[in-house]
Amino acid sequence: MKLVIAATGASGTIYLQRLIEQIDPAANEVHLVMSSHAKQVAKQEVDQLAIPKGVIEHGENDLNVPFVSGSARFDAMVIVPCSMATLGRIASGSSDSALLRAADVFLKERRKLILVPRETPWSLIHARNVVTLLEAGAILLPAIPSFYSRPQSVAEVVDTVAWRIIDQIGLPNPRAFRWKDESAKRSES
Repeated sequence: MKLVIAATGASGTIYLQRLIEQIDPAANEVHLVMSSHAKQVAKQEVDQLAIPKGVIEHGENDLNVPFVSGSARFDAMVIVPCSMATLGRIASGSSDSALLRAADVFLKERRKLILVPRETPWSLIHARNVVTLLEAGAILLPAIPSFYSRPQSVAEVVDTVAWRIIDQIGLPNPRAFRWKDESAKRSES
C-alpha cells in the first residue's frame, strides 16, 4: 500500500510512534509529514520520535510531494494525532500546507482519510466539524483505547488504538486482539 501518515500538534505522539512501528515500510510505501507543532509536542512527550528505516519524511510545506495531487495514487492517509485546529481547517477546505492539501485531495478523490483526534472535551464547533468531515467521507477514529485485551502497560493500551487504525487502513494486523465470544458453548455432535 501507499500511505501518508501525518501528525499535528495535539498531545498523543505515542499513538504515532506505535503506529509507525507496526507498519512495515519494506512492504508498504510510507510517507511521513509532521507539522512544526507536532515536532514540538513529540520532543516534549517522547524526546525523539523513532522513525523506522524506509519511512520517507517530508516537510509540512513541501507542495512538491506526490500525495498533494489527485493524479498520484495513494491508498490511505492517517493524521495521528489530529488536533482540533487541523480538523477544523480540513473541514473548511483550507489547503495552505502539504498536510492540509493532502487531506483535501484524499477527500475529493474519495480516498481513505482517517483522522485520530485525542482532544477532549469537544465544543459544539468541534462536533460540527466532525459531522462535516464524516459527511465528506472521512473516518473519525478518536484515540479511545479498549481494554478487552487486558493491557498491562501504557504501550499495550496505546496499541489498542494503533490496531484500530491499522484495521481501518486495511493492512494485515496479526498482533491485534480480536474479540471472541467466550460465553458461547459449542455443541458436541
